[in-house]
Amino acid sequence: MWEPEWYARRTVRIIMVRAAHAAALRRLGIRCAFAWSLSRGAEKKVPGRHTRFRSGRWPHIRAQRKRPGAKAVAHIIVVGNEKGGAGKSTVSMHVATALARMDHRVATLDLDLRQITLGRYLANRRTFLEKEGLDLPTPAYFELPQVDPATVAEGENAMDQRLYAAVAQMDDAADFILIDCPGSHTRLSQVAHSLADTLVTPLNDSFVDFDLLAHVDTDGEEVTGPSVYSEMVWNARQLRAQSGMKPIDWLVLRNRVGSQAMVNKEKMQRVITTLAKRIGFRTAPGFHERVIFRELFPRGLTLLDLRDIGVTQLSMSHVAARQELRDLVKALNLPGVTPDF
Repeated sequence: MWEPEWYARRTVRIIMVRAAHAAALRRLGIRCAFAWSLSRGAEKKVPGRHTRFRSGRWPHIRAQRKRPGAKAVAHIIVVGNEKGGAGKSTVSMHVATALARMDHRVATLDLDLRQITLGRYLANRRTFLEKEGLDLPTPAYFELPQVDPATVAEGENAMDQRLYAAVAQMDDAADFILIDCPGSHTRLSQVAHSLADTLVTPLNDSFVDFDLLAHVDTDGEEVTGPSVYSEMVWNARQLRAQSGMKPIDWLVLRNRVGSQAMVNKEKMQRVITTLAKRIGFRTAPGFHERVIFRELFPRGLTLLDLRDIGVTQLSMSHVAARQELRDLVKALNLPGVTPDF
């Protein structure tokens, strides 16, 4: 756990940098680069051009002018849940691609440094589009830049600096930053949660998954207390408040909800509703369990790409899944976003 005093100082630096950047954008009316001491591990940004990190990878993002009326500072969406298999990467990919298709500039970052599911998803997409000669809206993918160990002050953490450097790079290149967190408790995930303007937590419709949010009695009827993940989000909220940042808008998604009326489903609905009032999150339906989601990954596609690759007749399952995605994007209530797909 990091020290609140240190975190407060660091987040104040973020606020100051992002505010200065927003002021520069208002004065100039164009995208501009900004200097940040934490981004010394990356090459200098050039306005209107791609940015290359020293890892040798190029973020796949088109150089675009700032759209009239668009936000000057990127809105950060964090998709997190310390339980694996909840559908975080599927939600991340579909939300990011939906925003890109609505002409928003989207930058993504995968903090699961071992599995890198979102990164693999986007790599599959680039490979497939290049193979088929297609040009579809695609979110940019950024990696954590390297940071010179010599620049890390005593008592500070190099991984924290890499994350902040990545956010600084993405902030200038996007309207929305989407960070996909690993299905485990890591320091990177902790810090990312505290940076979230919007936190999305996919949750399988199971008391096994719910146990990360709160504990219930033996009948599954009463919430007896918060659990580890809720406590971590609470700490992130407290640290943001100390730093003068806006509260996190926390949305819990009920994924893989069965279509039939079952006792477990009704109990889950009751305890989630109760917990939402106690600790302050909103709820929304997520994605049902569908084969189509597993089939899309190898080609890096989403539900919104099917017609573009020649699928002329969508099945009822496909239509229902698109509606679920539309409802999800609407429930996120992101600034300047109106689902039009």
